[in-house]
Amino acid sequence: MKLVGVDVGSTTVKAVAVEDGRVLWQDYHRHNTKQAEMVLQFLERIESECGLAPGGDRIFFTGSGAGLIGPLVGGKFVQEVVAVAAAVERLHPGVRFVSEIGGEDMKTIFFTSTGNGKGKQVYMQSACSGGTGTFVEKTARKLQIPTEALCQMGYAGYSLHKISSKCGIFAEADSNTLVKTGVPVEEIIASLFEAVVYQNLATLTKGNTPMPEVLLLGGPNLFFKGLQEAWRHHLKNLWAQRRVPLPDGGEPESLIHVPADALYYACLGCVEVGREEAQAVGVYRGTQKLRWWVEEGQHEQKAKEGARGLVGGEGDLSSFTEQYGHSQRNGTAERSDIDRGAPVLVGCDFGSTTAKAVVLSEDKELLFSCYALSKGNPIEDAKALFRQIREAHFRRVGALALTGYGKDLLKDILGSDVAIVETVAHAAAALHVFPDADVICDVGGTDVKIMILRQGTVSDFRLNSQCSSGNGAFLQGVAERYDIPLERYADKAFLAKAMPTLAMGCGVFLQSDIVNQQRKGWSAEEIMASLAAVLPLNVWVYAGQLQNLGAVGRKFVLQGGTHRNLAVVKAQVDFITGKVPDAEIVVHPYSGEAGAIGAALCAFDRWRGGHPTRFRGFDTIEALTYTSTTSEHTVCHWCTCNCKRTFIDVQLPDAKGRTWSKVPIAEGWERVISGNSCPKGLVEDVNEMRVVKAKFEEVKRGYPNVAEMVRKDAFRRPKVAVSP
Repeated sequence: MKLVGVDVGSTTVKAVAVEDGRVLWQDYHRHNTKQAEMVLQFLERIESECGLAPGGDRIFFTGSGAGLIGPLVGGKFVQEVVAVAAAVERLHPGVRFVSEIGGEDMKTIFFTSTGNGKGKQVYMQSACSGGTGTFVEKTARKLQIPTEALCQMGYAGYSLHKISSKCGIFAEADSNTLVKTGVPVEEIIASLFEAVVYQNLATLTKGNTPMPEVLLLGGPNLFFKGLQEAWRHHLKNLWAQRRVPLPDGGEPESLIHVPADALYYACLGCVEVGREEAQAVGVYRGTQKLRWWVEEGQHEQKAKEGARGLVGGEGDLSSFTEQYGHSQRNGTAERSDIDRGAPVLVGCDFGSTTAKAVVLSEDKELLFSCYALSKGNPIEDAKALFRQIREAHFRRVGALALTGYGKDLLKDILGSDVAIVETVAHAAAALHVFPDADVICDVGGTDVKIMILRQGTVSDFRLNSQCSSGNGAFLQGVAERYDIPLERYADKAFLAKAMPTLAMGCGVFLQSDIVNQQRKGWSAEEIMASLAAVLPLNVWVYAGQLQNLGAVGRKFVLQGGTHRNLAVVKAQVDFITGKVPDAEIVVHPYSGEAGAIGAALCAFDRWRGGHPTRFRGFDTIEALTYTSTTSEHTVCHWCTCNCKRTFIDVQLPDAKGRTWSKVPIAEGWERVISGNSCPKGLVEDVNEMRVVKAKFEEVKRGYPNVAEMVRKDAFRRPKVAVSP
C-alpha cells in the first residue's frame, strides 16, 4: 500500500509517495495561485509514474489549501505543526528545536522531554510576510539579483544594517532607504538574513532558548546559504551567552542540521501520521471530483461570492480605453527641428524603484525623457540617466534640479542648482498642464501623495510612506509573484469577469487576504483585478483619510508611475465618479515623469534669473569614482540610536577632503553621509558640530525670530528704581 503526503502551501505544492518506508516519488512546484490545478497535475503524475490506485492507496494533506482540496480526493487533513513534528520525531529523535520558514509563514517548535515522552511548544507567524521567503525574494527582485545568485550570497563578514524584522512592509521601506543611500546589495541581503533570524529568535521563541540539536526546515533555510550562516552565527553566540551545555562537548556548527529534503518534512509527516491511522482513513478516491472543481465547481463558487470584474463588458472597456488609453505619452522626442545644441533644463526624480530624468526646452516643452531601474546605488542610477541624455545629443545643460529620495545625497555630487521637495515638484508638474486642478493624486512605488489645491496653491496634503497598502510596489510585487510582466498587468486584470473582495487597509493583512482568496480558487488575473479595485480605497480612505471626496474639489489629476497601469486608472475613475458624479478626472500625460518635470520647471525660474548652472558636466558624472564605508568608525554617537551610517566618498576636482576624520579622505574627495535617522547624523564629530552651530547662529542673527523678540519685550519686567 502506498501512502501519499501532499503539502499545499501558500506559494508551492509539495508531495511525496512512500511504499514500505521507501520514497518512490517526490516533487515541488510553484502553483502561482492555482493550488487545485497543481495538485491535480501532481496526482495524475503519481498515478502514471508510481501506480497510485483509487480505493487501495491512501493520501493525507496539510498546508493552507489542504482543507478545501483534500476532501475532494478522499484525503484526510493533518495540521501542519503535527505533520512536521511527526517527521522530526521519526527522523531526528535528538532534535530539540525546529525552525521552519516557508514562503509566507514561519513556525518554531520546541521539543522538551516529559515523563510520557516529548512535549511540544509551538509558535507561529502567518499574518505577515516579515521574515519569510517571499520577503527575501521580493527585495532580491527589486535589487535585480537572480535567484541562483541569491542562493549563494553570504552573511559572514558583511557589514549589517538595521532592517525591520517584525513587519515585512517596514522591512521593505528600510531596504528602499538602504538602496537609495548607496549601501552595497551584498550588505542589504546579508541584513535581510539577519532580520529573518532575529525575527525567529527574538519574537517567535517568546523568550525560550533553542536548545541543541537544531533542525532548519523549509525552502529559505535550505536554499539560502547566507541564512544558514546567520543561524549558525546567532545560535553559537546565544548558546555561549546563556551557558548552554553542548552534547558531548561538540562544536556548535555540528549541532545545527539542514537536511537535503528539508522541503518535504510536512509531506513526510503526513505519511507518518497516516501510518498510525486506521486503514479506512484517507483512502484515495481518484481525481474525478478535483477535476470537476477545477473545471466547474470553483467558478460556480466564485460567481456566488465575488464581485463583477473591472469592466462590465466590451462596451465598457472600449469607451474607457478611448478616453484614457492614449493618455500616457512617451517623452522621447523624434522631431528633427529640435536644436540639441541649445541650453536645456534637466529634472531628475530619484524615486524608490526607478530614477527618471526629463529634458525641457526654454519654452518648457518636453523634449526627452528616460528611465533607469534602481541598481542599488544612486550614483550608478545617476550615471545611467545622464548617459542616456548625452546619447540623445543634448550637450548644454542650462539648469539642473533634483527631487525624490536621492536628491540630498546627489545634489553636490551632480552639481544640482536646486533640490525640490517631492510635493512641490508634483504640484508644479500637474498645475503646468492642468492649472484649474483641485486635487492631485500621485501614487508612486512606495508612497502615496494627495495634494488639495486652492487657487493654484497647495492648501493641504496627505502623505503615506510607511505602508505598502495602495502603492505601486505592492502591485508590482504581486505581478512578479505570478510571473506576469508589469506592463501586462492591465491586460490580465481586464480579462477577469469576476473578482474577490479584498479587505481595505494594512498591506500585511491585504497580503494575508490574497493568500486566503487563492485558496478558494481565485486566479492570478482575478486577484490582480481585485487589487486594482481596492487601491482607490487604500489611497483615498485608508492613506488619505478623506471620507468626503466631494468636499475637496471636482477636478482630479492622477499621476505617478502607478497610474501608467490602466487597470488602476479604471478603478480610480469608477471610485471617484461613484463619490463625485460630476467629477472631471484626468491623467497627467507624462504621469511617470511628473516629479522630474516638476523639478525641471522649478529649475526654469533659476535659469531665467540668469544664474549660472552648477552642473558638473557629463564627463565628470560619467567618470565619478566612489567608495562606500560602513564600519564601527561610521557609527553616529550623538544619541542612543547609534545609527550605523555609510560614508560615500566621491572623487571630485574641487573637493576639500577630510584628513581629520576617523575615516580620512584626501583633497579631491567629497563625503556624503547616509544611513542617519536625523540631521545630527550628517555631522562627524564635535568640531564639525561647532561649525554647524555657528552657521545656525549666523542665520538667526540675520533673520531673527520677530515673535520671540516681541514676547521677550512684552513680558520683560520693568526696572524699578530703589530709593536710597
